[in-house]
Amino acid sequence: MLRNGEQVLLTLVLPALVLVGLARTEVVDLGLAAGERPVDVVAPGVLALAVLSTAFTGQAIATGFDRRSGVLRLLATTPLGRGGLLAGRVLGVLAVEVVQVVLLGAVAVAVGWRPDPLGLLPGALLVLVATAALTALALLLAGVLRAEAVLAVANLVWAALLVGGGLVVPAAALPGPWAALVHALPSGALGEGLRRASADGALDVRALLVLLAWAVVAALAARRWFRWD
Repeated sequence: MLRNGEQVLLTLVLPALVLVGLARTEVVDLGLAAGERPVDVVAPGVLALAVLSTAFTGQAIATGFDRRSGVLRLLATTPLGRGGLLAGRVLGVLAVEVVQVVLLGAVAVAVGWRPDPLGLLPGALLVLVATAALTALALLLAGVLRAEAVLAVANLVWAALLVGGGLVVPAAALPGPWAALVHALPSGALGEGLRRASADGALDVRALLVLLAWAVVAALAARRWFRWD
């Protein structure tokens, strides 16, 4: 993934630009509370965006084209199975996310982010569960649609969730009915959960339960409907 220019743009460059741009300007209404700075809201959201980019968008596109080229058909002849493919993809995504957290975290600290150290464990747990959920959703998408359709849908979902998925813009700053729905999305749960972890070091239990539900349902759906060719 890191040798692919398009993947680097999606997983590192665009999140970094969003981070610096929104942390340094007030163009977007972030629904800041009293005493809250833009970087305090944007930095956790950008880390959530990076997870979405790698675990969902990047994996869906890569798997879709692997499927079209016949790579997955060859894997189907091995003992790997759908569960093994999902587990392998999740581990690969986690390795890339370590790089993302280090680099984007350094950029965030450079522009003034000071997260609560106690939030590292809750944040890591949320990222782990979100990675499983989003990777399973990516495999489900890539396993039922043609590669060109996967490319279009994955990028459209990425753009839509960036704007209104509770990632860099908190649910509190979104319109009322949509704000309530965002909490039930994996993107909104991860974004809100990371913001709470970085602000006061606490685990957002509701966000964790939402992500667990998505992970279980998406994994079962991927195992049931994923097609190797």
